[in-house]
Amino acid sequence: MNRLDAKTRSQIVAALVEGNSIRATCRMTGAAKGTVLKLLADIGTACKKYQDETFRNLPCQRIQCDEIWSFCYAKEKNVPEELQGKFGFGDVWTWTAIDAQTKLIPCWLVGGRTAQYAQKFIDDLASRMANRIQLTTDGHRAYLTAVEGAFGAEVDYAMLVKLYSTDPALEGKYSPGECCGTRQEAISGNPDPIHVSTSFAERSNLTMRMGMRRFTRLTNAFSKKIENLEHMVSLFFMYYNFAKVHQTLRVTPAMEAGLTDHVWSLQEIVALISN
Repeated sequence: MNRLDAKTRSQIVAALVEGNSIRATCRMTGAAKGTVLKLLADIGTACKKYQDETFRNLPCQRIQCDEIWSFCYAKEKNVPEELQGKFGFGDVWTWTAIDAQTKLIPCWLVGGRTAQYAQKFIDDLASRMANRIQLTTDGHRAYLTAVEGAFGAEVDYAMLVKLYSTDPALEGKYSPGECCGTRQEAISGNPDPIHVSTSFAERSNLTMRMGMRRFTRLTNAFSKKIENLEHMVSLFFMYYNFAKVHQTLRVTPAMEAGLTDHVWSLQEIVALISN
């Protein structure tokens, strides 16, 4: 069986992490669709394994969490009756956490927006922290039980609840009502009001939508299989954490967090497949 050389693999990865679709990547690199998808599965698996093992005992202090919407197979309203309610068909939510200081994304979870997924996500986050943190989430109520179950009293936790105005002219439109303010709710511990924010998490959502074609809204871009979405998320966060220099930090998030001493090349990321 013919195998792609390292240079071609790097070109395919470069196209994917810069927001190109699978078909566009095929046109740009000359690789077959099946070849690109096979590489995505292999490298996505390798990136997930490497980050899962590396992101342990992290010295993070301020973590922000959020959930970002996408869909798989079809829009929720268009999912066939026999597939409704099955994970991977319709609405999909990607839970993310970001360190406000290093901009590192230490964990994520592709799933539903339910209490069960909230608990799994927060349990994973708690297992990676080396010390007490200040945690901020949005007003999603599933976080309340999840944070208490994962951290107990060993966390300074607050919710930042956004307040939206109601405009009858916007009913049925894509855009939500205008945000007219926020409300801080201290849930446990002693969170510093100055650092109760989800701004970095929301900016990270934009980075994801710009860097992963599957998250682009109001287009025909979406994942056909949930496994491909999960692999792409793992690859993208590997690139974001280790290979993309943050404009403000002037280094990568992984370097700022002390997890590596250099900016990773795409060739290094591709080499994870054989490790």
